[in-house]
Amino acid sequence: MTNAALERFSINQMTVKQLSLPELVDGCLELGVRGVGLWREPVQSYGVEATAKLVRDAGLAVTTLCRGGFFTAIDPDERAAALADNRRAIDEAATLGTDTLVLVSGGLPAGSKDLHGARERIADALAELGPYAEQHGVKLAIEPLHPMYASDRCVVSTLAQALDLAERFPAHQVGVTVDTYHIWWDDTAPEQIARAGAGGRIHTFQLADWITPLPEGVLNGRGQLGDGAIDMREWKGYVEAAGYAGPIEVELFNDELWARDGREVLAETAARFVEHVIQ
Repeated sequence: MTNAALERFSINQMTVKQLSLPELVDGCLELGVRGVGLWREPVQSYGVEATAKLVRDAGLAVTTLCRGGFFTAIDPDERAAALADNRRAIDEAATLGTDTLVLVSGGLPAGSKDLHGARERIADALAELGPYAEQHGVKLAIEPLHPMYASDRCVVSTLAQALDLAERFPAHQVGVTVDTYHIWWDDTAPEQIARAGAGGRIHTFQLADWITPLPEGVLNGRGQLGDGAIDMREWKGYVEAAGYAGPIEVELFNDELWARDGREVLAETAARFVEHVIQ
């Protein structure tokens, strides 16, 4: 496995969340991994400034920060709190040196069945946050999640829905996240990737495989590359044909992977990336 084969590979911190930040950085340096996608909670625990210095001194690029979003609350105080938290997330992204904040938009509020209203509240939040993000050199990347998450986590379920929201705003403020785990089932997704690319709105590309049966709770069912049903090279081809040439981030939520040695999982993920995406 050569450094050239890993040139675009980025390991999302959640894939190996059992590793501390210094352990993650050391593991990346040992393997020749150049990019990391970070999550706010462990970064905050370690310290935002300290994390920024750690990755900067190691020469690593922070490809994304996860996550902002959760914009769908109806209560005015809850909405104000969400907007304030997202401004902090933008500040953190800027400090860490990444230009991309991934957004998980939020599910239906308790007792609500109004998907349209929830999506409009996302648009309202983006209208406030987009200019703030631009001022800090950060792009907002709406991530559509698989429809099984629509009620409790994300009312944006398809790339078409994500783009319908993003296209209300300048592309340098708001775009989309293309994540194989969430869109592989959608036969309109390749067309929507082309649409996103034409508008300069593919802000990040993430990989995870689809394995069945899904675990109870479904959140931690993302499979290691090559273990499931998704043709990774095919989706890489779609985003590249749409003009995307940036980092490719592997983001896995998987209890079995988390129970293993983190450095072993990191090395395996890099090897699977080469085998199933690059070769």
